[in-house]
Amino acid sequence: MAVGCAHSSRPNIVLIVTDDQGYGDLGVQGNDKIRTPHLDAFARQGVQLTRFYVSPVCSPTRASLMTGRYNYRTGVVDTFLGRSLMHSDEVTVAEMLRPAGYRTAIFGKWHLGDNYPLRAMDQGFEESLVIKGGGIGQPSDPPGGDSYFEPTLLDKGRAVKMKRYCTDVFTDAAIEFIRKHRDEPFFVYLPFNAPHSPLQVPDQYRKPYADQGLPDNVARVYGMITNVDDNVGRLLRTLDEVGRQRNTLVMFMSDNGAQGPRWTAGLRGHKGTVFEGGIRSPGFIRWPAGFSGGRRLDKVAAHIDVTPTLLEAAGVPPPPGVKIDGRSLLPALAGAAVPDRMLFVQWLRGEEPKRGQNYAVVTQRWKLVMPQGEDRPMLFDLQEDPVEKHDRAAAQPEVTARMERAYERWFADVSATRGWAPARMHLGAAQEERVMLTRQDWRGPRAGWQPGSLGHWEVEVARSGSYEVTLRFQAPPSGTVAQLKVGAFASSTLVPTGAQTVVFSPVPMVAGSARVEPSVLIEGQSRGVDYVEVRFVAP
Repeated sequence: MAVGCAHSSRPNIVLIVTDDQGYGDLGVQGNDKIRTPHLDAFARQGVQLTRFYVSPVCSPTRASLMTGRYNYRTGVVDTFLGRSLMHSDEVTVAEMLRPAGYRTAIFGKWHLGDNYPLRAMDQGFEESLVIKGGGIGQPSDPPGGDSYFEPTLLDKGRAVKMKRYCTDVFTDAAIEFIRKHRDEPFFVYLPFNAPHSPLQVPDQYRKPYADQGLPDNVARVYGMITNVDDNVGRLLRTLDEVGRQRNTLVMFMSDNGAQGPRWTAGLRGHKGTVFEGGIRSPGFIRWPAGFSGGRRLDKVAAHIDVTPTLLEAAGVPPPPGVKIDGRSLLPALAGAAVPDRMLFVQWLRGEEPKRGQNYAVVTQRWKLVMPQGEDRPMLFDLQEDPVEKHDRAAAQPEVTARMERAYERWFADVSATRGWAPARMHLGAAQEERVMLTRQDWRGPRAGWQPGSLGHWEVEVARSGSYEVTLRFQAPPSGTVAQLKVGAFASSTLVPTGAQTVVFSPVPMVAGSARVEPSVLIEGQSRGVDYVEVRFVAP
């Protein structure tokens, strides 16, 4: 039971996460241009975590949120090209809460794997309505599913075309789930994909900001956030209506800093950087039955603290052998004194992290920053200089050296957890009979999202036998040859004029690790395909 808890039953839990919403993108943070009345009121009713840190980009934050562990331990190092896949042996907070009687659901953006055994539905969520990959309008979308207004979502793994704006759809689903399970403890994870690009928003939300004279991209972002605000208001009203407001722990946060220039409450940097504007997130938490609200808490906290906080609130211990890096925030939220600590953040593009690049070490007072492309760290006194203007590294060599040593120890520790071997999607598993591989998860030196990109998929063949493999691509010119290699199998065929698919069958596969390598040969140049569908045919 939580420190200072005034209620004997386990709380319901709602975790709300927005995508690319910066620290300054709320009225309660001092932004006088944006309209967010519901979130502003919610923040003032609960506790505002003024020093809440996340990763500079989304998948790493989400891995830490779900596990309470630094993302490098989970295999998640980046956001695409197979680097955002979380190993399936990681134990999520949903997998910890569900055996304790919690009903669990996710509505929104998972971004830790689209195929078995990496999907949210494989990782503890009994209800799952999600987008694929990192966002609508990206190569992970099912064909024709690239609109915020008519998204194709996966409902427990089944593609479903929706006819409403995505943020509204996710909130509707969360509200329905809460009403259905009002008499049971529930955990609702509501990770919106707004305000991530593409900046598609109903015009009634964009227009008021355009009328202020704001740039179009800012007007769209602010419109998307106001739509989120309206939906959060609907959800909070639902908790009141079903009588679960008092004993529901609700937390709101973002996954990283703002993408693109706009008002940042004075913070330096943006998404992708380890300055405050890239890794400081709004953090609001309310649990009337657990702790008093109407307060600001300036103790450093981070994404790794969310899982242990929710577990303590629910009275659920982590499973034996699971190393949790975060600490529960409940003692601090209840007013107890807590010791200082060091938090670590790092991110850069690539398949493997590199020691000493784009990292930050944060304590209550000091912050060590090694920005991308620099050859020496910077030190800031955040108590005196919260906007990181004055480098104190030369004036405080002992503090700088101590924090550098701490970073070195941390990097060695997280690197040794499992190394950087890729998490693998499974082919031929009964849990996903037809596997769709997309450019979101392919790898290789030419892997990317451009028409001429070329990549491969690292997979695990669940059972030996014959498979049917379908390549999908834009209709190529006549004379194009389609090629496929899987293990010892290699074959090629001429693509019929105007065709957008080629089927290879039977393709023999042997159980174990394998690499799927498809391509089309156009005028002597190899290019990748858009999608690969794999189906088990026979033993």
